Amino acid sequence: MPGRTNDGQLAALELDAWRGLLRTHSRLVRELDQEMVVSEGIGLTDYDVLLLLAQAPERRMRMKQIAESVLLSRSGLTGIVSDLERRGYVTRETVDGDRRGIDAVLTPAGYDALHRANNVHLAGVRERFLRHLTDEQLQHLANAWSSVAAGATDGTVQCPTQAAGEPSQ
Repeated sequence: MPGRTNDGQLAALELDAWRGLLRTHSRLVRELDQEMVVSEGIGLTDYDVLLLLAQAPERRMRMKQIAESVLLSRSGLTGIVSDLERRGYVTRETVDGDRRGIDAVLTPAGYDALHRANNVHLAGVRERFLRHLTDEQLQHLANAWSSVAAGATDGTVQCPTQAAGEPSQ
């Protein structure tokens, strides 16, 4: 394909696409997070946890599942949930029949905080991202992310230059 190489280096087009993704993602996350903290006192990760709980059956979810969904370590999630709990947005409850299992449960105050933050978040996404793209460009992006997701690995990582059957270091 034009603009691509197989010599171990990225072609200019590939590099522009990759760097563009990384820079845009970093900038958008930073700006959206800052806007929500200033406006609502919660960051994007807090928002993500509250949103997961709001969408879960009975507005409760195992801590382990939340950590996997928001790509946090268990200790990182514990800190976030502790902060949300101090604010009255979530409670932690043991799971019936499993003394080691802990659920995070969204409170009515947490649901209200999520609703307020949601308005700020969606306005920020529209202003900083969506308004700059046509419907056709959005469709191309949606298709591209779908293609990338379909080619994603199952979680095992292998060095792309490693020969098949060669032991990893």
